Amino acid sequence: MTTVTVAVPRTATILRLLIGRGAFRVGVQVTAVALVTVWDGPAFSLYAGAVGQCAWLLLAGDAPEKAALKTLPRTRRLGPSVARLSLAMAAVPTLVLLAALVPVAVFAPLSAATAYLAAGTWSACTGLLMAVSGLHRLRGRPGLDTVAFGATGGVVLAVTAATLLVGWAPQVHLLLLLAGTLVVTAMAVAALPRDWLRRPPGAPRRRLLGKLARLTWLLGVADLCDALCFALVYLVLAVSGLAGQSGTLYLALLPAVAVCQVVVYLLRVTQPATSHRLRGVQGRSGRSRARRLLRLGERLGAGFAAVFALLLAVPVTRGHLTAGEPSVLALGPLVGVVLILFLIVMYAGYLVENTNNDVLVVTSSGALVGLVATGLLAVALVPWLGALGALAALALSIPIKAHTIRRMMIFRELERTTCTY
Repeated sequence: MTTVTVAVPRTATILRLLIGRGAFRVGVQVTAVALVTVWDGPAFSLYAGAVGQCAWLLLAGDAPEKAALKTLPRTRRLGPSVARLSLAMAAVPTLVLLAALVPVAVFAPLSAATAYLAAGTWSACTGLLMAVSGLHRLRGRPGLDTVAFGATGGVVLAVTAATLLVGWAPQVHLLLLLAGTLVVTAMAVAALPRDWLRRPPGAPRRRLLGKLARLTWLLGVADLCDALCFALVYLVLAVSGLAGQSGTLYLALLPAVAVCQVVVYLLRVTQPATSHRLRGVQGRSGRSRARRLLRLGERLGAGFAAVFALLLAVPVTRGHLTAGEPSVLALGPLVGVVLILFLIVMYAGYLVENTNNDVLVVTSSGALVGLVATGLLAVALVPWLGALGALAALALSIPIKAHTIRRMMIFRELERTTCTY
């Protein structure tokens, strides 16, 4: 039976892992900047809108990975079954989207539907590769993670270079990215242990599948809602007739997205050790620290709301905020606010999720409230302020999410204490 590694990797190993993921992220960043020079405004807006609105599909593989990284360090006998089911759940979205993409790409290769389906399948496949890489790290072979994403980064750079030379349309560019990522993912899956790929006779499945599916859903809802918040503001921009600002918003968010991805990856690398440390009664310390972080997020968010309201109330500053499409640099300060608030609340949720399964309802409920708040704020602000309003909606919704999670945690603690008497 394959053994599971719980300890935090050594610093040198983490650096190598970051190099592999960094190669992939640099490829994506360079792609976005380089393609501005080869495509006209509508073509780049199509690309940015497709990638931005489909980014949440990356989490189709992220949720099963989180479930595996949390569960496998706490179980031994069921380890292979957990790994197999996690892999299967991560692969389903990619296979479904691929089945939908093939006929559309054959009969309408240059349609917007092809661009969106290709971007969605690419995101889902990248999420699957992340899940597979997480399983490789758990079995003590982190080097395969580095190789897989280093190779994927090479694919991204090669396809981008070819697009710059040939002038391929966004649909062709996305289809080639998907093809290369599929090849790397298939090779990574083939390198997994045999007992993690094939189900032996008599292995438990039905009851474990139900429990693991519920855990995966609850762990994935928070990240899914966070990603949908970003997709939602792109959608409101398009509906409001401001689709041309999608490219500006996309470029402004690129550095923040890169930082978040590095932080999320580091949390995934250390999650097995965190899950092992915060199990049982030790989870109280994790939840206590999470409440303090959530309170900090609320206070910072309230401060931003006060400053933003003041800027809108003063005629001079309001005129500057509403004067046409903002530049990427002008959006920078607001992107920084969103990044700080997001990281604080995300880490608090990470601590809560790795304590016990009972509190997962709290984080998922808070994420749903945050999604609704983002939608309402986006509808109110985006038609008026454009990309600036999209960022403001994100910044204002995060403290609402933090407040919801913190209050629900306090209520559950009080309820648990009351039931003991």
